[in-house]
Amino acid sequence: MRRREFITLLGGAAAWPLAAQAQQPAKKMLRVGTVSGTQKLSPQWIAFLRRMAELGYQEGKTFAFDLLPAANEEGYETGYRTLVAREPDIIMATGVEIALKSALAATRTLPIVMIAIDYDPFARGYVTSMARPSGNVTGVFFQQIELAAKRIQLVKDAFPNMSAATMFWDQASADQWQASQNVAPKLGLRLFGIELREPPYDYERAFGEAPADHRGMLIVATSVFFFRDRARIAELAVRHRTVSMFVFREWVDAGGLLSYGPSITGLFARVADFVDRIARGAKPADLPIEQPTKFELVVNLKTAKALGLTIPEPFLLLADEVIE
Repeated sequence: MRRREFITLLGGAAAWPLAAQAQQPAKKMLRVGTVSGTQKLSPQWIAFLRRMAELGYQEGKTFAFDLLPAANEEGYETGYRTLVAREPDIIMATGVEIALKSALAATRTLPIVMIAIDYDPFARGYVTSMARPSGNVTGVFFQQIELAAKRIQLVKDAFPNMSAATMFWDQASADQWQASQNVAPKLGLRLFGIELREPPYDYERAFGEAPADHRGMLIVATSVFFFRDRARIAELAVRHRTVSMFVFREWVDAGGLLSYGPSITGLFARVADFVDRIARGAKPADLPIEQPTKFELVVNLKTAKALGLTIPEPFLLLADEVIE
């Protein structure tokens, strides 16, 4: 049951004239390309393509979407070089830092629309201003690091008697691990981190490396590989009767217990508007980088019951959605 609307963005659609959005797309074929560690049928890409259709772009008729797969960092680097050689109109760089880094290494002229999820593009020097991005990059930036403390606080509120947890992280989510490690002791949680290396990750082996007293709770950072494997991770947590906290609701939909973050499908739908604006002639530097300002707490009561857990009623009242 949904309790309140969960996603709005700074500088949202209201800032862009409705008349402009209502115009028909240009008649020529719009070619958009990306390199991704997730498949085209993943929820976020479905949301992007659905929004493009709402804006009037018909895939295969007025709009071509080229998604090249990447299994690792090298896959992003070679993928974007291949993509640029195909001469798309607009490139998308989503999720991990290596996506934007590789896209910029391949082109400094083609417009790049990013969704920065696992890093800070301003701190890393990819953009010089949020309000007026320099160069050929604009898009959406999700300040993931700042939510690390909030997630730990929420999971402690739900299970105050638990004092130890395991956290999965990888190179793409190293900043999230560092932020969580810094804040956990202040919130009364002993945190044992396990770095996953060389996809595909062996989650069972990794979880087995955690001290026994840390296996009652699992906190998972977000990266493209963790998101791709969300069903596997959720299943592992249920099988080990472990409390689990994730970033996006898609993990909870897959059987995880808790999540707190923005709507990833909302972020991908939003960047379709950036693509549309650029297709109509706007330059990336003219489009301010946006940030999500609303976040959703999702609870899977079905999973809680399977684990034999009781979640306090005051905590459930905080939830934006409870899956029963």
